[in-house]
Amino acid sequence: MVFMKGDLTRLIISALETQGVKGAKISLEYPENPERGDFSTSAALAYAKQLKVPPKSLAEKIIAFLKDSGPEWMESVEIAGDGFINFKIKSAAIAKSVVQISEAGSLKESSATAPRKVIVEYTDPNTFKVFHIGHIMSNAIGESFSRLIEFTGSKVVRMCYPSDVGLHIAKSVWAVRKHLSEMPLESASVLEKTAFLGKMYVEGTNTYEEDPKAKSEIDALNQVIYEKTDPEVVRIAETGRRWSLEHFDMLYKVLGTSFDESIYESDMAPIGLKLVKANIGKVFVESEGAVVFKGEDHGLHTRVFINSKGLPTYEAKEIGLNMTKFEHHPDTDLSIIVTANEQKDYFRVLAKVMTEMDPKNGPKLLYKGHGVMRFASGKMSSRKGNVITADALISELKDMVLEKMKERDYPEAEAGEIAEIIAVAAIKYTVLRSSVGSDIIFDSVASISFEGDSGPYLQYSTVRANSVLEKAKGISTVSGSPMRPQEVGLLERLLVRFPDIAARAAQEFSPQQVAGYLINLAGAFNGFYAGTQIVDEKDPMTPYRIALTRAFYKTMSEGLWLLGIKVPQRM
Repeated sequence: MVFMKGDLTRLIISALETQGVKGAKISLEYPENPERGDFSTSAALAYAKQLKVPPKSLAEKIIAFLKDSGPEWMESVEIAGDGFINFKIKSAAIAKSVVQISEAGSLKESSATAPRKVIVEYTDPNTFKVFHIGHIMSNAIGESFSRLIEFTGSKVVRMCYPSDVGLHIAKSVWAVRKHLSEMPLESASVLEKTAFLGKMYVEGTNTYEEDPKAKSEIDALNQVIYEKTDPEVVRIAETGRRWSLEHFDMLYKVLGTSFDESIYESDMAPIGLKLVKANIGKVFVESEGAVVFKGEDHGLHTRVFINSKGLPTYEAKEIGLNMTKFEHHPDTDLSIIVTANEQKDYFRVLAKVMTEMDPKNGPKLLYKGHGVMRFASGKMSSRKGNVITADALISELKDMVLEKMKERDYPEAEAGEIAEIIAVAAIKYTVLRSSVGSDIIFDSVASISFEGDSGPYLQYSTVRANSVLEKAKGISTVSGSPMRPQEVGLLERLLVRFPDIAARAAQEFSPQQVAGYLINLAGAFNGFYAGTQIVDEKDPMTPYRIALTRAFYKTMSEGLWLLGIKVPQRM
């Protein structure tokens, strides 16, 4: 379908050229109702005004050109409405493509216009603080971005920037020193250790806001941690850091993420400090004992990069981070940072600073903001301690799935593994089905449904197809078989769209396009499954139907991979 779309686009541009349109840019869309055709274009509407002719008249001339020069796989071309043109592909061509999909090793497409190398930074959790649903959102989006970009043939460097220094560490260490006797032993579980750290962070934060004396102590402790002048403080900070990182690694395994590189905030402090100092008078100015970037001069807002105590702020460390990225990967074409929407203005300043400091690489930065996931209690806040942690959400959904699976006689270990895969799919799909940047209302019951608009529904449909293929083992394949349908159905017409849908989702950084496509595809397969006896050794159409089922299974598996969703062996 990709090559068909490319050929048809070129032909329409040629048709417009015969009418006097130079350098035409057109797009082919998929009609919402497949009965209207496989492609649609508004090219006649777009260029009729330029040519000073009615859109319908221009559409008729485009159609006349295509009838003379059109490809053999085109069945019909029709005008719809005031000048839209709908194209229908011959069933034989689509059936042939379905068989090719069923036999293909991979459905990935390389794009000649794709960047050669892309850095994707995402998740970025904070040591000593809980890993919450906001981090899961960043992780789900960043991982899907990475896979979509890889699908186009580009190389991706997955990067994480954990925060392991700063005021939040000082708040936590201050509280830990008050509760040293309660500190878990090394033999305690990872969750016990991180629960203790989270509790300490909340206590330190609340005290910092309510007690002026404690605030002064914590501010002083922050300097001590940065300069590493107190062995006991250093030991507590390093122990908490290690415990947090162990927990992050455990969650990454559950979420299906593996980072190529982690750069820590503590390592960026001296680099950022040096870079900012070197650019005072060029990019930054001194103001009241601090070093700032005068954002107002550029239609932005002013940010402090070195505070009055001479310490680099988060902004300075961010400069160190982004400069380090390009130093480690000088051949990078694009560097994406997945972060919360609320940081949009902050990153606009950083992008401007980076461009001022490094005109070559600064423009390569792309910030993609995500929304928040809301529950009945409203927006989460790790500062106040009412945060919904990733562990708690996954565990809750896992228990709900296990309850649904009670009727099925699975060994306990297998049931637990399947339930976890389904729980993660429920969360990821809920995040990725909406446009990146949208806020999300999470419905636990709907998210784990095996029917309708949910990740588990997609998994269930894929597992169902695989069970059909297992039963069909030993039946000859369709290769070379003349028995194919006279008319293909919705399932086939949707299947051949996948590479183009995935490529567009990658180009526009929109995993929701894949999610929406997969829901429609699963619905078409389940309709086919309900109304068709797929495996009947006496029916000469059986090899084709098996090939169709295999094409669906491959497409769904690859589509779910793009969303970072695993497919269990059974459900």
